[in-house]
Amino acid sequence: MAKQHIYETNLVWMGNKGSGTMDYRSYDRDFTVEIDGKEPLSGSSDSIFLGDKTKYNPEDLMLTSVSSCHMLWFLHLCSKNGIVVIEYKDRAKGTMTESPDGSGKFTEILLRPEVVISKPEDISWANSLHAEANRMCFIASSLNFPVKHKAACTAIGV
Repeated sequence: MAKQHIYETNLVWMGNKGSGTMDYRSYDRDFTVEIDGKEPLSGSSDSIFLGDKTKYNPEDLMLTSVSSCHMLWFLHLCSKNGIVVIEYKDRAKGTMTESPDGSGKFTEILLRPEVVISKPEDISWANSLHAEANRMCFIASSLNFPVKHKAACTAIGV
C-alpha cells in the first residue's frame, strides 16, 4: 500500500494598506509562510506583478523546489551507488509563459547541475543518475511540463 505524507503550511497575506483590494494598486502582494518548527518565509509576487523584488515569489519557490528535490535524489542515488559527491551547484532556469488574459504557466524547467565527484572513472555513471533522480523527484513527477537537465560533472583533479 502506498504511503501518504501530509504537508501543511500557514499562509498569511500582509498587504492590506488600509483599503484592502479596492483596486489593483491599492494593496501589497506581501505574504508570510509559516510552517511549524521552521523559520517564517517572507514572500511577494514578482516585481512585474507589483510585488517586492527583494522577497521570494511563488515562481522562485517552485523552481527552487524542483531544483532542490532533484539534488536530494541525485545525492541519494550517488551515495547508494558508491559515487562520492564533493560539490553540487545548480543554476536552474524556468520558463513561464503568460497568456493575454494575465494567466500563465510554466512550460519548461532546465536544471543545470554542476557536480564534482571524487573519481574520474565515475563521471559517466554520475551523469546517468540525473535521469533517475528526475524520475524519482516528487516535485518533478507532479508537474505537467518537462523538467530537463544539462549536467556537467567533473572529478577532483580533472
